[in-house]
Amino acid sequence: MKRQFKIIVAYDGTDYHGWQVQKGPSSVAKQLQDAFFQVFHQKISFRVASRTDAGVHAMGQVATFSADLDITVDDMQRAWNNILPSSIVVQSIEEVAIGYNPHQGVIGKTYWYHVFTDRPVPFFARYGWYYRYYFDVEKLRRCLQLFVGTHDFRSFSTGDDRGDDTIRTINAVDVIYVPEIKAYRIAITGPKFLHYMVRRMVGAALHVARHKEMHEEMISKVLAAKNPEHILPNAPAHGLTLYTIEYSK
Repeated sequence: MKRQFKIIVAYDGTDYHGWQVQKGPSSVAKQLQDAFFQVFHQKISFRVASRTDAGVHAMGQVATFSADLDITVDDMQRAWNNILPSSIVVQSIEEVAIGYNPHQGVIGKTYWYHVFTDRPVPFFARYGWYYRYYFDVEKLRRCLQLFVGTHDFRSFSTGDDRGDDTIRTINAVDVIYVPEIKAYRIAITGPKFLHYMVRRMVGAALHVARHKEMHEEMISKVLAAKNPEHILPNAPAHGLTLYTIEYSK
């Protein structure tokens, strides 16, 4: 009898072409599917809460799948992880009701973006952007606070992925220094995001914070223009991590 399961997955996205299964380059979902088939001899497919792009990492990705297995979730998790590459780990598995949708009930997704101001040690380098230019941290905070609230984020998306559906809400933005990795952590929380949205927000805010002649109002003007064709840059993928997805109880 088919059972439905919810998993929380962490992965290093460096070597993968994003989450989604596709022809050609390997993806996180394809690695999970192949390992599952190798152990349990069943093909599965996922419904995922948040698709991540090539090179993006995750600590708390949520996905569901169905399988016809008479096995405990603990045994399933142990056997599955034994086959998966070291860059992917299933952190938890729980059985859920048939029809459970990981998109429903999401009240917040938190992304982390790490910015190194000094060249990082190799153990951390692939999880942040080594930004070689001096920037004003307080100015960076002020720039990022301009995104908090509900806005049309067309200027900070690919511009063609959602049609007219480009209004999003940012609940909170925080910038803290993490001494353990010697990096600034930008934490951005909201219920839904557009393609490239976080990376474009971070890249734009850092660019303005770097240039003394640029003022925070430039962020507001670009946001109001609703045009993705602007001069503010996009931050690279490897600095971005999907940290957690929070659901209503």
